[in-house]
Amino acid sequence: MLSKSIVLGAVAVFLSLAVSAVIADGHVQVLTSETFDSNLEPIYAQLGEVFSTKKDSVMIAKADADAERLLASRFNIQGYPTIKWFPAGIDQVAEDYTGGRDLESLSAFVTKKTGVKGKVMAEAASLVEVVTDRDFDEKVLKSGKNVLVEFYAPWCGHCKNLAPTYEKLAIDFAHEKDVVVAKVDATVEKALASKYGITGYPTLKYFPASSKPSSSSSSSPIDYSGGRSEKELVHFINKHAGTSRAPGGRLLPIAGRIPALDTIASQYALSKTPEEKKTLIAMGIKTANEFEGENGNAKHYIRVFEKAGQSDEFIGVETARLAKMIQDDGTNVTPTKLDEFTVRHNIISVFTPPAPAQAAADEELDELERDEL
Repeated sequence: MLSKSIVLGAVAVFLSLAVSAVIADGHVQVLTSETFDSNLEPIYAQLGEVFSTKKDSVMIAKADADAERLLASRFNIQGYPTIKWFPAGIDQVAEDYTGGRDLESLSAFVTKKTGVKGKVMAEAASLVEVVTDRDFDEKVLKSGKNVLVEFYAPWCGHCKNLAPTYEKLAIDFAHEKDVVVAKVDATVEKALASKYGITGYPTLKYFPASSKPSSSSSSSPIDYSGGRSEKELVHFINKHAGTSRAPGGRLLPIAGRIPALDTIASQYALSKTPEEKKTLIAMGIKTANEFEGENGNAKHYIRVFEKAGQSDEFIGVETARLAKMIQDDGTNVTPTKLDEFTVRHNIISVFTPPAPAQAAADEELDELERDEL
Protein backbone atom coordinates (compact mmCIF):
# COMPACT_ATOMS: atom_id res chain seq x y z
CA MET A 1 0.00 0.00 0.00
CA LEU A 2 2.81 2.38 0.84
CA SER A 3 4.74 1.66 -2.35
CA LYS A 4 1.60 2.20 -4.39
CA SER A 5 1.05 5.61 -2.80
CA ILE A 6 4.62 6.68 -3.51
CA VAL A 7 4.68 5.41 -7.05
CA LEU A 8 1.41 7.05 -7.98
CA GLY A 9 2.41 10.23 -6.23
CA ALA A 10 -1.21 11.03 -5.50
CA VAL A 11 -1.14 11.10 -1.74
CA ALA A 12 1.34 12.43 0.82
CA VAL A 13 2.09 9.78 3.43
CA PHE A 14 2.97 10.31 7.08
CA LEU A 15 4.39 6.98 8.28
CA SER A 16 5.30 5.80 11.76
CA LEU A 17 7.35 2.63 12.09
CA ALA A 18 7.09 0.94 15.46
CA VAL A 19 8.32 -2.26 17.00
CA SER A 20 6.45 -4.66 19.27
CA ALA A 21 3.78 -2.29 20.33
CA VAL A 22 -1.15 -2.08 19.66
CA ILE A 23 -3.04 -1.55 16.51
CA ALA A 24 -4.67 1.86 16.61
CA ASP A 25 -8.26 1.66 15.47
CA GLY A 26 -10.12 4.21 13.44
CA HIS A 27 -8.49 6.48 10.90
CA VAL A 28 -4.84 5.36 10.89
CA GLN A 29 -4.06 3.20 7.86
CA VAL A 30 -2.48 -0.02 9.14
CA LEU A 31 0.42 -1.35 7.10
CA THR A 32 0.68 -4.93 8.41
CA SER A 33 1.02 -3.96 12.07
CA GLU A 34 0.28 -5.99 15.18
CA THR A 35 1.60 -3.60 17.76
CA PHE A 36 2.39 0.07 18.26
CA ASP A 37 4.27 2.32 20.69
CA SER A 38 2.00 2.71 23.73
CA ASN A 39 2.86 6.38 24.35
CA LEU A 40 2.54 7.55 20.75
CA GLU A 41 -0.38 5.29 19.84
CA PRO A 42 -3.30 7.36 21.25
CA ILE A 43 -1.86 10.61 19.86
CA TYR A 44 -1.17 9.07 16.44
CA ALA A 45 -4.70 7.65 16.39
CA GLN A 46 -6.03 11.17 17.06
CA LEU A 47 -3.85 12.49 14.23
CA GLY A 48 -5.46 9.95 11.90
CA GLU A 49 -8.89 11.16 12.97
CA VAL A 50 -7.94 14.82 12.45
CA PHE A 51 -7.08 14.13 8.80
CA SER A 52 -9.66 11.36 8.24
CA THR A 53 -11.66 13.52 5.81
CA LYS A 54 -8.57 14.41 3.76
CA LYS A 55 -7.50 10.95 2.61
CA ASP A 56 -7.41 12.08 -1.00
CA SER A 57 -4.47 14.32 -0.02
CA VAL A 58 -2.97 12.93 3.18
CA MET A 59 -2.58 9.41 4.53
CA ILE A 60 -1.63 8.82 8.17
CA ALA A 61 -0.07 5.35 8.27
CA LYS A 62 2.02 3.03 10.40
CA ALA A 63 3.99 -0.18 9.93
CA ASP A 64 5.36 -2.83 12.30
CA ALA A 65 9.09 -2.79 11.68
CA ASP A 66 9.43 -6.25 13.24
CA ALA A 67 7.11 -7.77 10.65
CA GLU A 68 8.11 -5.47 7.78
CA ARG A 69 11.90 -5.77 8.07
CA LEU A 70 12.54 -5.17 4.38
CA LEU A 71 10.59 -1.94 4.61
CA ALA A 72 12.50 -0.89 7.74
CA SER A 73 15.83 -1.74 6.09
CA ARG A 74 14.90 0.10 2.91
CA PHE A 75 14.41 3.34 4.84
CA ASN A 76 17.27 2.75 7.30
CA ILE A 77 15.13 2.58 10.43
CA GLN A 78 17.42 2.49 13.50
CA GLY A 79 15.10 3.27 16.42
CA TYR A 80 11.43 3.03 17.36
CA PRO A 81 9.12 4.65 16.83
CA THR A 82 10.54 6.45 13.79
CA ILE A 83 8.26 8.84 11.90
CA LYS A 84 8.87 9.71 8.26
CA TRP A 85 7.13 12.06 5.86
CA PHE A 86 6.64 10.89 2.26
CA PRO A 87 5.65 13.82 0.03
CA ALA A 88 3.34 13.15 -2.91
CA GLY A 89 5.29 12.55 -6.11
CA ILE A 90 7.35 9.63 -7.33
CA ASP A 91 10.63 11.55 -7.27
CA GLN A 92 10.22 12.93 -3.75
CA VAL A 93 12.54 11.79 -0.94
CA ALA A 94 11.26 10.67 2.45
CA GLU A 95 11.97 13.12 5.27
CA ASP A 96 12.60 12.27 8.93
CA TYR A 97 10.14 13.86 11.33
CA THR A 98 12.00 15.31 14.31
CA GLY A 99 9.34 17.52 15.87
CA GLY A 100 7.24 17.08 18.99
CA ARG A 101 5.13 13.97 19.39
CA ASP A 102 2.05 15.71 20.67
CA LEU A 103 -1.06 16.15 18.54
CA GLU A 104 -0.56 19.88 18.07
CA SER A 105 2.99 19.51 16.72
CA LEU A 106 2.15 16.57 14.45
CA SER A 107 -0.93 18.29 13.01
CA ALA A 108 0.96 21.53 12.42
CA PHE A 109 3.68 19.64 10.56
CA VAL A 110 1.22 17.94 8.19
CA THR A 111 -0.57 21.22 7.53
CA LYS A 112 2.72 23.03 6.88
CA LYS A 113 3.79 20.37 4.39
CA THR A 114 0.49 20.09 2.51
CA GLY A 115 -1.52 23.21 3.17
CA VAL A 116 -4.32 20.84 4.25
CA LYS A 117 -6.03 21.66 7.51
CA GLY A 118 -7.50 18.81 9.54
CA LYS A 119 -10.81 18.98 11.32
CA VAL A 120 -10.92 20.63 14.72
CA MET A 121 -11.42 18.01 17.43
CA ALA A 122 -13.95 18.82 20.11
CA GLU A 123 -12.34 18.40 23.51
CA ALA A 124 -14.17 16.06 25.85
CA ALA A 125 -14.66 17.19 29.42
CA SER A 126 -11.63 16.17 31.44
CA LEU A 127 -11.94 13.97 34.51
CA VAL A 128 -8.44 14.90 35.66
CA GLU A 129 -8.76 17.11 38.74
CA VAL A 130 -6.91 20.43 38.39
CA VAL A 131 -5.17 21.35 41.65
CA THR A 132 -3.55 24.64 42.67
CA ASP A 133 -1.62 25.83 45.70
CA ARG A 134 -4.84 27.35 47.09
CA ASP A 135 -6.80 24.09 47.13
CA PHE A 136 -4.03 21.45 47.37
CA ASP A 137 -4.71 20.81 51.05
CA GLU A 138 -8.44 20.44 50.47
CA LYS A 139 -8.26 18.31 47.31
CA VAL A 140 -5.23 16.21 48.22
CA LEU A 141 -3.90 16.29 51.77
CA LYS A 142 -7.23 16.53 53.61
CA SER A 143 -9.44 14.81 51.04
CA GLY A 144 -9.30 11.40 52.70
CA LYS A 145 -8.72 9.93 49.24
CA ASN A 146 -5.88 8.31 47.34
CA VAL A 147 -4.61 10.95 44.93
CA LEU A 148 -2.16 10.57 42.05
CA VAL A 149 -0.79 14.00 41.15
CA GLU A 150 1.06 14.88 37.95
CA PHE A 151 3.31 17.92 38.19
CA TYR A 152 3.63 19.15 34.59
CA ALA A 153 4.74 22.04 32.42
CA PRO A 154 2.50 23.15 29.51
CA TRP A 155 5.48 23.34 27.12
CA CYS A 156 6.85 19.89 28.04
CA GLY A 157 6.71 17.38 25.17
CA HIS A 158 6.73 14.37 27.49
CA CYS A 159 3.80 15.89 29.40
CA LYS A 160 1.87 16.34 26.17
CA ASN A 161 2.58 12.73 25.24
CA LEU A 162 1.34 11.54 28.62
CA ALA A 163 -1.82 13.68 28.53
CA PRO A 164 -4.15 11.33 26.57
CA THR A 165 -3.05 8.33 28.65
CA TYR A 166 -3.54 10.31 31.85
CA GLU A 167 -7.05 11.22 30.71
CA LYS A 168 -7.77 7.52 30.15
CA LEU A 169 -6.46 6.78 33.63
CA ALA A 170 -8.89 9.29 35.13
CA ILE A 171 -11.74 7.63 33.23
CA ASP A 172 -10.64 4.18 34.42
CA PHE A 173 -10.98 5.26 38.05
CA ALA A 174 -13.93 7.62 37.64
CA HIS A 175 -16.18 5.31 39.65
CA GLU A 176 -13.75 4.66 42.48
CA LYS A 177 -14.90 7.11 45.13
CA ASP A 178 -11.61 6.95 47.02
CA VAL A 179 -9.29 7.53 44.04
CA VAL A 180 -8.52 10.85 42.35
CA VAL A 181 -6.31 11.47 39.32
CA ALA A 182 -5.05 15.07 39.47
CA LYS A 183 -2.54 17.46 37.96
CA VAL A 184 -0.66 20.61 38.95
CA ASP A 185 0.84 23.16 36.54
CA ALA A 186 4.28 23.37 38.14
CA THR A 187 5.21 26.47 36.12
CA VAL A 188 2.37 28.38 37.81
CA GLU A 189 2.31 26.71 41.24
CA LYS A 190 6.04 27.18 41.82
CA ALA A 191 5.87 27.12 45.61
CA LEU A 192 4.03 23.80 45.53
CA ALA A 193 6.51 22.36 43.04
CA SER A 194 9.40 23.50 45.21
CA LYS A 195 7.83 22.00 48.33
CA TYR A 196 7.74 18.55 46.70
CA GLY A 197 11.13 18.82 45.04
CA ILE A 198 9.93 18.88 41.44
CA THR A 199 12.91 19.23 39.11
CA GLY A 200 11.66 17.55 35.93
CA TYR A 201 8.44 17.07 34.00
CA PRO A 202 6.22 15.21 34.21
CA THR A 203 6.71 14.08 37.81
CA LEU A 204 4.03 11.86 39.33
CA LYS A 205 3.51 11.55 43.06
CA TYR A 206 0.95 9.39 44.84
CA PHE A 207 -0.62 10.66 48.06
CA PRO A 208 -2.22 7.71 49.89
CA ALA A 209 -5.28 8.37 52.00
CA SER A 210 -3.68 6.72 55.02
CA SER A 211 -0.80 9.20 55.06
CA LYS A 212 -2.93 12.36 55.17
CA PRO A 213 -2.63 14.17 58.51
CA SER A 214 -5.33 16.26 60.14
CA SER A 215 -3.30 19.35 59.24
CA SER A 216 -1.48 20.08 55.99
CA SER A 217 1.90 20.64 57.61
CA SER A 218 3.39 17.36 56.36
CA SER A 219 2.77 14.54 53.90
CA SER A 220 4.52 11.42 52.65
CA PRO A 221 3.85 10.98 48.95
CA ILE A 222 5.13 7.97 47.00
CA ASP A 223 7.20 8.78 43.92
CA TYR A 224 6.00 7.05 40.77
CA SER A 225 8.93 5.72 38.75
CA GLY A 226 7.24 3.16 36.50
CA GLY A 227 6.32 3.20 32.85
CA ARG A 228 3.82 5.64 31.41
CA SER A 229 1.42 3.25 29.72
CA GLU A 230 -2.19 3.04 30.85
CA LYS A 231 -1.67 -0.55 32.02
CA GLU A 232 1.34 0.34 34.19
CA LEU A 233 -0.37 3.35 35.75
CA VAL A 234 -3.56 1.36 36.45
CA HIS A 235 -1.50 -1.40 38.07
CA PHE A 236 0.29 1.16 40.28
CA ILE A 237 -2.96 2.63 41.59
CA ASN A 238 -4.49 -0.83 42.13
CA LYS A 239 -1.44 -1.87 44.13
CA HIS A 240 -1.46 1.17 46.41
CA ALA A 241 -5.18 1.96 46.65
CA GLY A 242 -6.42 -1.63 46.91
CA THR A 243 -8.62 -1.27 43.84
CA SER A 244 -9.14 -3.89 41.11
CA ARG A 245 -9.50 -1.97 37.86
CA ALA A 246 -8.35 -3.02 34.42
CA PRO A 247 -7.30 -0.66 31.62
CA GLY A 248 -10.55 0.58 30.15
CA GLY A 249 -12.19 0.88 33.56
CA ARG A 250 -13.77 -2.56 33.92
CA LEU A 251 -13.22 -4.59 37.08
CA LEU A 252 -10.72 -7.45 37.20
CA PRO A 253 -11.96 -11.04 37.77
CA ILE A 254 -10.56 -10.86 41.30
CA ALA A 255 -12.66 -7.78 42.21
CA GLY A 256 -15.01 -8.20 45.15
CA ARG A 257 -13.88 -11.69 46.07
CA ILE A 258 -12.95 -12.77 49.61
CA PRO A 259 -10.21 -15.46 49.71
CA ALA A 260 -11.54 -17.27 52.81
CA LEU A 261 -15.00 -17.57 51.24
CA ASP A 262 -13.52 -18.50 47.87
CA THR A 263 -11.97 -21.54 49.53
CA ILE A 264 -15.34 -22.77 50.78
CA ALA A 265 -17.07 -21.93 47.49
CA SER A 266 -14.42 -23.87 45.55
CA GLN A 267 -14.89 -26.86 47.85
CA TYR A 268 -18.64 -26.63 47.26
CA ALA A 269 -18.08 -26.62 43.50
CA LEU A 270 -16.17 -29.91 43.77
CA SER A 271 -18.47 -31.57 46.33
CA LYS A 272 -20.19 -34.78 45.30
CA THR A 273 -22.83 -35.71 47.85
CA PRO A 274 -25.89 -33.80 49.17
CA GLU A 275 -24.52 -34.15 52.71
CA GLU A 276 -21.20 -32.61 51.75
CA LYS A 277 -22.92 -29.74 49.95
CA LYS A 278 -25.20 -29.10 52.92
CA THR A 279 -22.23 -28.98 55.30
CA LEU A 280 -20.31 -26.55 53.06
CA ILE A 281 -23.38 -24.31 52.62
CA ALA A 282 -23.76 -24.04 56.41
CA MET A 283 -20.03 -23.35 56.79
CA GLY A 284 -20.10 -20.77 54.00
CA ILE A 285 -23.05 -18.86 55.43
CA LYS A 286 -21.54 -18.85 58.93
CA THR A 287 -18.17 -17.60 57.67
CA ALA A 288 -19.75 -14.99 55.37
CA ASN A 289 -21.78 -13.59 58.27
CA GLU A 290 -18.51 -13.06 60.14
CA PHE A 291 -17.18 -11.00 57.22
CA GLU A 292 -20.36 -9.03 56.53
CA GLY A 293 -19.58 -6.23 58.96
CA GLU A 294 -16.22 -5.47 57.35
CA ASN A 295 -16.85 -6.41 53.72
CA GLY A 296 -20.13 -5.65 52.02
CA ASN A 297 -19.52 -8.26 49.33
CA ALA A 298 -19.98 -11.05 51.88
CA LYS A 299 -23.72 -10.72 51.33
CA HIS A 300 -23.32 -11.94 47.75
CA TYR A 301 -21.70 -15.15 49.02
CA ILE A 302 -24.53 -15.61 51.51
CA ARG A 303 -27.12 -15.27 48.77
CA VAL A 304 -25.40 -17.83 46.53
CA PHE A 305 -24.99 -20.34 49.35
CA GLU A 306 -28.65 -19.95 50.37
CA LYS A 307 -30.01 -20.16 46.81
CA ALA A 308 -27.77 -23.11 45.97
CA GLY A 309 -29.25 -24.97 48.93
CA GLN A 310 -32.73 -24.40 47.50
CA SER A 311 -32.07 -25.25 43.85
CA ASP A 312 -29.36 -27.19 42.03
CA GLU A 313 -30.04 -25.07 38.94
CA PHE A 314 -29.51 -21.67 40.54
CA ILE A 315 -25.74 -21.32 40.10
CA GLY A 316 -25.76 -22.18 36.39
CA VAL A 317 -28.77 -19.98 35.58
CA GLU A 318 -27.55 -17.01 37.63
CA THR A 319 -24.02 -17.23 36.23
CA ALA A 320 -25.37 -17.07 32.67
CA ARG A 321 -27.70 -14.18 33.54
CA LEU A 322 -24.93 -12.11 35.11
CA ALA A 323 -22.54 -12.89 32.24
CA LYS A 324 -25.10 -11.44 29.85
CA MET A 325 -25.57 -8.34 32.00
CA ILE A 326 -21.85 -7.50 32.16
CA GLN A 327 -21.54 -7.69 28.38
CA ASP A 328 -23.55 -4.45 28.21
CA ASP A 329 -21.65 -1.55 26.63
CA GLY A 330 -23.12 0.97 29.04
CA THR A 331 -26.27 1.64 27.02
CA ASN A 332 -28.66 -0.16 29.34
CA VAL A 333 -26.67 -0.50 32.56
CA THR A 334 -25.18 2.30 34.64
CA PRO A 335 -21.46 2.08 35.54
CA THR A 336 -22.38 1.49 39.19
CA LYS A 337 -24.68 -1.39 38.29
CA LEU A 338 -22.11 -2.79 35.87
CA ASP A 339 -19.56 -2.91 38.71
CA GLU A 340 -22.09 -4.60 40.97
CA PHE A 341 -22.99 -7.22 38.35
CA THR A 342 -19.29 -7.84 37.66
CA VAL A 343 -18.53 -8.42 41.35
CA ARG A 344 -21.49 -10.78 41.67
CA HIS A 345 -20.38 -12.66 38.54
CA ASN A 346 -16.82 -12.87 39.88
CA ILE A 347 -18.13 -14.40 43.12
CA ILE A 348 -20.61 -16.87 41.69
CA SER A 349 -18.03 -18.09 39.17
CA VAL A 350 -16.05 -19.58 42.07
CA PHE A 351 -18.99 -21.89 42.79
CA THR A 352 -18.71 -23.52 39.36
CA PRO A 353 -16.13 -26.28 38.81
CA PRO A 354 -13.96 -25.22 35.84
CA ALA A 355 -12.44 -27.60 33.31
CA PRO A 356 -9.00 -28.90 34.49
CA ALA A 357 -6.98 -26.73 32.09
CA GLN A 358 -9.12 -23.69 32.87
CA ALA A 359 -8.83 -24.33 36.60
CA ALA A 360 -5.03 -24.20 36.42
CA ALA A 361 -5.13 -21.03 34.33
CA ASP A 362 -7.64 -19.36 36.69
CA GLU A 363 -5.57 -20.26 39.74
CA GLU A 364 -2.44 -18.79 38.16
CA LEU A 365 -4.32 -15.63 37.13
CA ASP A 366 -5.80 -15.21 40.62
CA GLU A 367 -2.35 -15.54 42.18
CA LEU A 368 -0.90 -12.95 39.80
CA GLU A 369 -3.75 -10.52 40.49
CA ARG A 370 -3.53 -10.99 44.25
CA ASP A 371 0.25 -10.47 44.11
CA GLU A 372 -0.32 -7.22 42.20
CA LEU A 373 -2.76 -6.00 44.81
